[in-house]
Amino acid sequence: MLPRLPMFRSESSSDALTTLQREVNRVFDQMFGGAASAPLASFAPSVEMKETDQGLVVTAELPGIDEKDVEVSLEGDLLTLSGQKQQEKVEEKAGVHLSERSYGSFRRSLRLPWAADPAKAHAGFDKGVLTVTLPRPPEAAPSVNRIPISGNGAPPA
Repeated sequence: MLPRLPMFRSESSSDALTTLQREVNRVFDQMFGGAASAPLASFAPSVEMKETDQGLVVTAELPGIDEKDVEVSLEGDLLTLSGQKQQEKVEEKAGVHLSERSYGSFRRSLRLPWAADPAKAHAGFDKGVLTVTLPRPPEAAPSVNRIPISGNGAPPA
């Protein structure tokens, strides 16, 4: 429920309009989380890391970002995704020209379970989704050590 606007009794009409404008701005800030550029300033892409038998697949959602504005780097077991997001919106309606621009950068670093070989890594970008494939090095191959199970519950002699 929205808060009630204050009653205007002893204020002049210009003071009342200023107060009303401030209250309307406050309500919109509460409803939409602040200024229009605020979400971009705190942009952090959603990232998913999946381990497969062959290695790791990392995907990042980067809507509205061009491939040329994204950088992927790998140093040991640290994968870093960074880039620049630029938005520009221009509208012309009924003699009114509206132009909005917002800019922001992001940087996400992910610690991998093992150091990957950058020469064997692959990155692809399609429709705003970045996919990084990192093959598993031989020394990081999963090992399974089977433990025998005895029928009587006692350890073997």
